[in-house]
Amino acid sequence: MSASKSSLAALTLGAIGVVYGDIGTSVLYAFKQVFVSGHVPITPTNVLGVLSLFFWALTGIVSIKYVVLIMRADNNGEGGLMALLALASLSTKDTPRVRGILIVLGVFGVALFFGDGVITPAISVLSAVEGLEIITPSAKPYVVPISLMVLAGLFLVQRRGTGDIGKFFGPVTVLWFIAIGVMGLVQIVQNPFVLWALSPTYAFGFMVEHHALAFITLGAVFLCLTGAEALYADMGHFGKQPIRIAWFGLVMPSLALNYFGQGALVLADPEAAQNPFFLMAPEWALIPLVVLATAATVIASQALISGAYSATKQTIQLGFLPRLTILHTSIKDTGQIYIPAVNWTLMFGVVLAVVMFGSSDALAAAYGISVSLVMIITTVMTFFVVRYGWKYPLWLCIASTGLFFVIDASFFASNSLKIAQGGWFPLAMAVGLYVIMSTWKDGRRLMNQKLAADAIDLPSFLEAVFVSPPVRVEGTAVFLTAESGTVPNALLHNLKHNKVMHTTNLFVTVRSHEIPWVGMNKRLEVNSLGHDCWQVTVNYGFKNDPDIPKALQQIKGRGCDVNAMTTSYFLSRDTVVPTLGEGMAPWREKLFAQMHRNASAAADFLNLPNNSVVELGSKIEI
Repeated sequence: MSASKSSLAALTLGAIGVVYGDIGTSVLYAFKQVFVSGHVPITPTNVLGVLSLFFWALTGIVSIKYVVLIMRADNNGEGGLMALLALASLSTKDTPRVRGILIVLGVFGVALFFGDGVITPAISVLSAVEGLEIITPSAKPYVVPISLMVLAGLFLVQRRGTGDIGKFFGPVTVLWFIAIGVMGLVQIVQNPFVLWALSPTYAFGFMVEHHALAFITLGAVFLCLTGAEALYADMGHFGKQPIRIAWFGLVMPSLALNYFGQGALVLADPEAAQNPFFLMAPEWALIPLVVLATAATVIASQALISGAYSATKQTIQLGFLPRLTILHTSIKDTGQIYIPAVNWTLMFGVVLAVVMFGSSDALAAAYGISVSLVMIITTVMTFFVVRYGWKYPLWLCIASTGLFFVIDASFFASNSLKIAQGGWFPLAMAVGLYVIMSTWKDGRRLMNQKLAADAIDLPSFLEAVFVSPPVRVEGTAVFLTAESGTVPNALLHNLKHNKVMHTTNLFVTVRSHEIPWVGMNKRLEVNSLGHDCWQVTVNYGFKNDPDIPKALQQIKGRGCDVNAMTTSYFLSRDTVVPTLGEGMAPWREKLFAQMHRNASAAADFLNLPNNSVVELGSKIEI
């Protein structure tokens, strides 16, 4: 019992450090964005109305939508947009048209997530370092350089992994939430009038009284929700209960206290609206607070960067991105990975965002639109999971997701007004990445169609070959083939040039499934083809790490033994040649050919021993 409680406490502490860093640092910039432009007059009624909007947005979207509803839609315990996409895809497999639309939406949602991955570190770290301006206005010219140094350092240490410093994430973030809660509580005690904002009537009153201005204000209010997707995305790491305990026990109360404290300060001193978060702190606490805020934003950024690695790996497994070099940074925790291409791409985007926008106020215009779109996509896919996967009545499905869809759409509509001011930036990145992902998926489909058209039936081919069998050499040959039951090009080339076959031949096809994990008991499907030849299908979920040699060890005892010392792996190194005619647009075919050429080696991706791999080339026209 005590061990269970200890484990729950550890998971809850970890969840606070990883899951809530993003939404926890929103207090640095969210509230001030409502008043900093000067469009919303600072009056008691307006401040209470805005505070009420903040409180009920957190309650409705985070507490009810994500914590209560969305977290129920787990894919074998896993959450996140890719897990939800796989779940929605499986739920609508009998309606191909709907399934196709959901896949497009899900892929675009993943692309939007990467756009958010650029803006979040930039705005978080900038807003923390801007606290130096409160200490001394002369620090203003140094805010951007210091922010760039912090962010560059963060990306440069990714290769070393987060195992050593990760254990400090939880305690530091707990300290952050306690600090912001206490800061807010001090202001509330001095002006308890702000607690009237707990009534939703103030939020409705503000919306009714101001109409167009209130609609514009929703874009700033939405900033308090950024990071809510992390609750669902990290569910597989920590479980539902620790995430829920952390939210209701510490995170939500601390956020509410701090926002209400900022409101109390602004009511007492309207000039404080320029940066109410740091102005809440006494002068002696400013430097420690800037340090703590910077640490909290670095932790929030680290969690998002790690999430980008995981999302990329899952996207590759599901066939929407080419193979990339994936390095494991921990011997114990296989989930700790580092993807150099993603790391440097994110770093370039973050540095570009900081230099282009130069302040958290300017970046706030770019923030929110991609996150609000992701929330809409999540709500839509949840509807189809509830309706087709869980088989609930239509009226209940509409009732459970319809209200959230309207709220999400309202936030997106308000954020869309900021497209010209910077919202185009994450959207442009998302569109670019979507083009890459869809081009890769379509290109792979065309390649498979071409291979299928030219394919030779494997059992018939082997029967013909063994009528007059070639020389058999000692050892095992493993031929990797995309389609089960067809002759791999590598075998044809081996027979043509070497004119031999090994004593034992395995024809291995790797299958990635739309579930997070495939257990070892379901890893292999083995069928004998006669003549010591075997058809083997290796099954992986989108969170499994492919390891063909390890998987093939399970074949022992099924009539075939694989000795690692005498096994050779034969792969076909395909060169894609774009051609005119059917297929994709010429520029997309050229893009696909370039991606295919630059993809990391299949041998590395499948964890094959380098000294046992033989690659034989072939050309494929698409």
